[in-house]
Amino acid sequence: MAATPSPTESPAKALSLAAYASFFPIGIATVLLGPMLPALSARWSLNYSQAGALFTAQYLGSTSAVVFSGWLVHKRGYRFAIKSGLLLATAGLALLLSGPEIVGIVCIAAYGAGLGLAVPAANILVAEVNPHRRSASLNILNFCWSAGAVSCPFLAAFAVNRHRVSLFFELVAALMLLVLVGILLMPASVTEPRTKQAGTESAGIQWKHKAIIPLAALFFVYVGTENAFGGWVATFAKSLGSMSTAMSLMTPSFFYSSLMIGRWVAPFLLRRIDEVWLARGGLILSCAGMGGMIVSHSLSSVLISASVAGFGTASVYPITIALLSREFGPAASQVGSLMFTLSNIGGGLLPWSSGIVSTRLGTLKAGLAVPLIGSALMFFLYVHDWKKDEPEDRAAGDQMRANLAETRASRITR
Repeated sequence: MAATPSPTESPAKALSLAAYASFFPIGIATVLLGPMLPALSARWSLNYSQAGALFTAQYLGSTSAVVFSGWLVHKRGYRFAIKSGLLLATAGLALLLSGPEIVGIVCIAAYGAGLGLAVPAANILVAEVNPHRRSASLNILNFCWSAGAVSCPFLAAFAVNRHRVSLFFELVAALMLLVLVGILLMPASVTEPRTKQAGTESAGIQWKHKAIIPLAALFFVYVGTENAFGGWVATFAKSLGSMSTAMSLMTPSFFYSSLMIGRWVAPFLLRRIDEVWLARGGLILSCAGMGGMIVSHSLSSVLISASVAGFGTASVYPITIALLSREFGPAASQVGSLMFTLSNIGGGLLPWSSGIVSTRLGTLKAGLAVPLIGSALMFFLYVHDWKKDEPEDRAAGDQMRANLAETRASRITR
């Protein structure tokens, strides 16, 4: 007879599953601009620099929302922030092509803001309810994101070929709405870990902690590097002139497929390899793949380079979030507001920088040097002396489960 999950285990599992489900459509929305960039550029007559500014609009909206997300989590809880983000992203995607360019830009910023609310809340929630296996659980969460990111270029190519781009955006919005409804219908017995009271927030943050600057740089550079590479690879493939439009639109899927596979494999590798060493090895592969893309001239070399780069970067972001939780403990949700804000600034700035460099030098190969430099910088940041997994981290797991049980019991008695 199978063992019945304990009352303290069930909420953690349900909350993790809710976060996993939300990250599939979030993955589609996050990378949407990359494969759709040629179509949007043609629709609105944009050059490389102007097209790159669309990424900036998305991440300006996202950055603004990340700052608000931390406050919202403390006031209303993790799920409320996730639901609010999904609702805002649904509206932005559904209306993106409903008017002229300015309406589209506003909608891009709106769905970016939705992602800014939901993504930090989901990541910190999963880290909080899975303290014994933070890196593994966060890799699963980001695997779900990668699954959405992988499907996006194929769906985009299908929509563009059949002139159903508006319908594509509306279907993604509908999927987000479906996940939102599922979270709304979760039973009251599924309770969240309690967050700090607003009056004690600042006291728990050690702003002079030696990990602040390396983590801030990693959050800023990683998201910008991934977006700059994944966002421009379809346009780069199309510029080579050696493949069809449909094939060039699908090339980002090779990057995101290998990203997804790497995140699926990572929990098994982490049983044998220290997470910091896994990140270092991955970043060496990432540099090799991104460097290979710059010198690519054929379809095969583009696909191989994209796959190597994706597999190399796969575990870096989940491990970085796990390090945030490990280094700062209960204060991680507070420091996380700063870190996720920086990640969104980098996510908007580096793809735009790639577009500016490409326009100035007249070739996208120059623009792809931006994410290559980003991967190299992250490798050196991972040489930092990171904190090891201490017994108190494991004890924190027992305390977290006790808090969940206490919260659940108090709700039952009310």
